[in-house]
Amino acid sequence: MSKNVLVITGSPRKKGNTRKMAAAFIEAAEARGHTVTSIDANDLKIGFCRECYTCFKTGKPCSFDDDFNEIVAPAVMAADAVVFAMPIYWFSIPANVKLVIDKFCSFDTAHKDFSQKEFGLIASCMGPELVFDGMKIAIERSAAYLHSRVFGEVLIPGLKGPDDVNATDGCAQAAALADKL
Repeated sequence: MSKNVLVITGSPRKKGNTRKMAAAFIEAAEARGHTVTSIDANDLKIGFCRECYTCFKTGKPCSFDDDFNEIVAPAVMAADAVVFAMPIYWFSIPANVKLVIDKFCSFDTAHKDFSQKEFGLIASCMGPELVFDGMKIAIERSAAYLHSRVFGEVLIPGLKGPDDVNATDGCAQAAALADKL
């Protein structure tokens, strides 16, 4: 069955390791008949969540106007699966992607049904695998809290230079992630 897939990227390197893995996933997903939309968190102007709990009560997802209302929320609502692709710099989700994820609070506040949505994860880091722990917990717990699940992840550690993923199977793993949709 064909799915609508949203990929939210968060790497500032346009040709970096995470972007290469995201591109491999997108190409494989589209080859399998899925419709893929990609949003670059670097291009978004999103403010932090103010936890005002007026989400969706003002006729828009967030009471504070930013790109979450116009770009992200409609894409998330239309998606069957949301894949986050991000580099991990300091043991957690990078700030540009975290702003997006924090506004997912609006979906919970408004009781949006995420039980049929799935989440995927593609990430790279310079350090050892334990660098992924904080980010993994945040994504897994977010999915569970929204009554969803993580359908798969690709985590490639030890990538210091922007082309280091080419010496790994990271792109192949990312492409194979499309088989889990």
